Amino acid sequence: MGKKVKKEGESPPKDVLDPLLIESKTAATVVLMLSSPEEEVLAKACDSLYKFASKGDENKATLLGLGAVEQLYKLISHEDPTVRRNAIMVFGIMASNYDVKKLLRELDVTNSLISHLVPEEDVVIHEFATLCLAYMAVEYTTKVQIFEQGGLEPLIRLLGSPDPDVQKNSVECIYLLVQDFQSRAAVRELNIIPPLLELLKSEYPVIQLLALKTLEVISKDGETRIMLGENRGLDCLLTILETDEFSDLHVEALAVLGNCLEDVHTLQLIQQSGGLRKLLSFVGDSTIPDIQKNAAKAITKAAYDSENRNILNEEEVEKCLINLLETDNDGVKVAASQAISAMCANSASKRAFGLQGIPQLVQLLSSDNEEVKEAAVTVLVNLTAASPSNASAVAEAEGIEPLLNTLYAQRDGAIANAATVLTNLAMQEPLRVNIQSHGIMSVLAEPLRSTNNQVQSKAAFAVTVFGCDADARTELRKAGGLGPLVELLHSKNEEVRRNACWAVMICASDELTAVELCRLGALDILEEINLSISRKNNFSKAALEKLLDNNLSQKYSQMGYLSSNNIITDGFYDCGQIKRGMKFSSLEELSMQALTDRRAIIFINAKPQEEQASPPGEEKAHDSSHEQTILSPSISRKSSREKTRKGKGKKEEEKSKEVIQILSAVQDEINLQNTQWLPPPDLILLDYINDASKTILPLTTTREQVVALAQGIIDATDSGIHWNRFVADKMGGPIERDKLNFSWELHISEIEFELKCNVVPIGKVKKGTFYHRALLFKAIADRIGIGCSLVRGKYNRAWNEVKLVDDSPQGITGLLLPPREYIVDLMFEPGRLIKEGSVEADQYKHI
Repeated sequence: MGKKVKKEGESPPKDVLDPLLIESKTAATVVLMLSSPEEEVLAKACDSLYKFASKGDENKATLLGLGAVEQLYKLISHEDPTVRRNAIMVFGIMASNYDVKKLLRELDVTNSLISHLVPEEDVVIHEFATLCLAYMAVEYTTKVQIFEQGGLEPLIRLLGSPDPDVQKNSVECIYLLVQDFQSRAAVRELNIIPPLLELLKSEYPVIQLLALKTLEVISKDGETRIMLGENRGLDCLLTILETDEFSDLHVEALAVLGNCLEDVHTLQLIQQSGGLRKLLSFVGDSTIPDIQKNAAKAITKAAYDSENRNILNEEEVEKCLINLLETDNDGVKVAASQAISAMCANSASKRAFGLQGIPQLVQLLSSDNEEVKEAAVTVLVNLTAASPSNASAVAEAEGIEPLLNTLYAQRDGAIANAATVLTNLAMQEPLRVNIQSHGIMSVLAEPLRSTNNQVQSKAAFAVTVFGCDADARTELRKAGGLGPLVELLHSKNEEVRRNACWAVMICASDELTAVELCRLGALDILEEINLSISRKNNFSKAALEKLLDNNLSQKYSQMGYLSSNNIITDGFYDCGQIKRGMKFSSLEELSMQALTDRRAIIFINAKPQEEQASPPGEEKAHDSSHEQTILSPSISRKSSREKTRKGKGKKEEEKSKEVIQILSAVQDEINLQNTQWLPPPDLILLDYINDASKTILPLTTTREQVVALAQGIIDATDSGIHWNRFVADKMGGPIERDKLNFSWELHISEIEFELKCNVVPIGKVKKGTFYHRALLFKAIADRIGIGCSLVRGKYNRAWNEVKLVDDSPQGITGLLLPPREYIVDLMFEPGRLIKEGSVEADQYKHI
């Protein structure tokens, strides 16, 4: 049917209402109007709702509660362009509300909005559709939706829109989308660089800023950086930096350039055009912290490549970075330090920083800012590594004390790096001595207790470096550092465990420290480590051997073997074979135990009484007349009586008595504190050693000395010829093989009963079996310089092994034969040498 045309003067149909202007001040009423079938009503209702929503977030929430969003969603695809435009305007303005965005995601409006970004649509629709998408793109799920629904292409196209609001909303939405790596790759394929560079020419700073931020994100991709260079984007960025009018864009422009500097090709282009020199000059002249910081970060990124470092060095980037260290901003100092650390990989730069930057870096170690402190000490690690001149420069800049203080820092990285710098400095002997004089070992005791693997590892390694000095080892022991060091042997971290083993090996170089380490359980832990294929390392076995080599009593007890290099000294004792896991008691502890029927402990102590360590303070008493008075109250009393007879009076006599009583009490307390247990001297053993030195040592060959020490020697003197008997005869003489008995046990028991102690000096033993004789032989041999080992066997067997060179075969002269091992017979035919590995040797050991 055709459309009826109204004739002139004809009245309207009866069923048609005349136009009615409806006004409402109630939002609910207007929302109801969104269900009207009339385009004009819908358009006006949407317009009214747009104005209402624009007034604040509360109004948006009100419309959400009234169900306006669902109604508007139906209208954004309305066939009437005005209704469609106004509905999208309301959507765009309401999307800033969090709850509205949540509902819009549930309604999946992004697809509809993207469909309205076509060129045929009104520019206002473009503006508010992109505004709505920009609000929603903050959420990750919406980013995925926009990407998957093909929203990037129309958004990039709209960057060329004549309307600045459309440009702003589109670039903002793209900026949010490219935070995801999939979108970054997609925009590169869609050739986004030219329209973004065009936006840099915009008269609106907000558009320029968003364009730069987007470029900063996408230029993290290498291929995008190439495209940026091909489109002369670097020139655009440098132009922005050179223009004072664009100072509010300098920070973002530098961020983009920072990404570009990562590519050698791009950096070369900038250098060739003079842009790199301009850039460094710009940074040097700037006083804006964010600009300085971003410039330093840009240099850091570039310096990760060796060719880039060469280019930056050619442009003297070192001066720029050193100047940045002197700024007042902590963030700039940190960024500059990080850039210097990266540039240190270039040897020329490392030298330059060493000559010019070390004093500033040392000053930063005293900063109140822990991040600055960590950054500075990290630079010093790189500067001093394999560089004696830079290490010396740190010391000359008085950096040792600040480095030691940094070991107390709050950040683990600062502590670990401070320990590393100190070890770098210690590679030079004078600096090591200097650092030790500042008490490095006492300070290291605390980092050893750290729970951080890096700190533990570096601290343990520092102990290995400084522990080569005996005083340093003593300092660590007194500071309580050995306990935490031993605990590190339990570490599951391979590097920590290895360095801890290494440190224990170094610290075990002296007897006192070795004994303390054993007391703390280091020996058991190391044995356990060495049994594990996965946990043992190059130092765990060496540490175990070193520990035992300086604790020979425990070594012989556990290992049953002492080599010729293990020299028995005073204080050594043989308590028999100890079972794994059992506590190894000290000689003092053993001497305090009640008398038992267990095997006696045989000890060595050939030190005369007067040579034994005096209790602390005793020497002072002999050198001071005042302290002599303290030690001799009777003298004081006598003096007091004499004074009384001379008429000093009763009061003075009473006063003198009080002084005497006080001094006597003080001395009793001092004596109690200074009392320390010392093993009794073995003067018989001392005589053995002196006799051996006089009669055996002069013999010309080692073979003669060994035989003589075992059986004795005929000594011709002015008084006649007599037989000097040694080890075998001192212990009861030869024993027939078939008459081995246990008479020696009764003899030892009698000595124990006499001494009321389980600990017996070896000189007291006159009837000894294998293990007594072998111990005595080695004890004397070690004193007079005869190399021999001590081996424990089963059933109270023990023997000594010596290495001797046999005579050349008959008729051959000048032939040097290798030494052979012999067992020294001390029981059956004293002085007989039995070849190791022979049947006779086996019989001596086992039969």
